[in-house]
Amino acid sequence: MATLRPLEKDEMAPEARAVIDEIKAARGVDDVNNFWKALAHQPANLRRIWDGLKQVMSPGELDPVVKEMLYIAVSAANNCDYCVHSHTASARAKGMTPGQYAELLAIVAMASQTNALANALKVPVDEEFLVGGPRSGRPEPAARSD
Repeated sequence: MATLRPLEKDEMAPEARAVIDEIKAARGVDDVNNFWKALAHQPANLRRIWDGLKQVMSPGELDPVVKEMLYIAVSAANNCDYCVHSHTASARAKGMTPGQYAELLAIVAMASQTNALANALKVPVDEEFLVGGPRSGRPEPAARSD
């Protein structure tokens, strides 16, 4: 059960309605999902989250389906059922196959297990894994002066 009821558009402040209209236009949909409706209780936060999501999920170095799969992985690790379902649907719409999804979940499960072991054992990070380490293959990036 929700801890904060999703608002319908006629219940939202004008600032929230404006963001909802942007989301609908950007996604080519008639309505937004419950996540955005719940965030509409705080128009400034709704704006901040939408602007951040647009920036992070926009075209870049990573393929759009990879971005969605990363979102699924983090959502699974954080046990966010809503986000797992939402971004799984989005990744499928962008071309993620059932095999890719199964492999992604296997990686998430394995990473969770090995992360727990490394954390519990307090394993020190190998120097070669550190940027600029003796065998990292790359020098540490120079500080920018501008």
